[in-house]
Amino acid sequence: MLKFKLATPERLVLEAEIDSVSIPTQMGQITVLPNHLPLVANLEPGELIIRRNGREEYLAVSGGVAQVNPGSQVMILADSAERAEEIDVARAEAARERAAVLQLEAKDDRKFADTAAQLAKHLARLRVARRRHPPHHTPGPVPED
Repeated sequence: MLKFKLATPERLVLEAEIDSVSIPTQMGQITVLPNHLPLVANLEPGELIIRRNGREEYLAVSGGVAQVNPGSQVMILADSAERAEEIDVARAEAARERAAVLQLEAKDDRKFADTAAQLAKHLARLRVARRRHPPHHTPGPVPED
């Protein structure tokens, strides 16, 4: 088991014993299992996947730091973190659209990078939210034999 803690500047999001966690880092998605080698990694906006008791829990995280310590301890200090049930899909979609428009209007590299980061954050939030509430698909025509 991993001793896991996820915190933001505003709150302690989760503290629990878990089986594993997949973390979006600047090096790519990594999965931490018990007895993992110690490491420190910068977070990328994306999905944090926590596995415990045969179930998966998805959270959207933005920047921050993940630290794996000896003794199977994992600490994540995220700029923001939201559970799927905390995300309002309509508001997240509107924020994603605003970020996409601002990115198109960016006049310099710095503004473009800032809006790209915001867009990545909102896309991660939408992916996590939709795992809980998949979009409804209209059934297409039934193929004929």
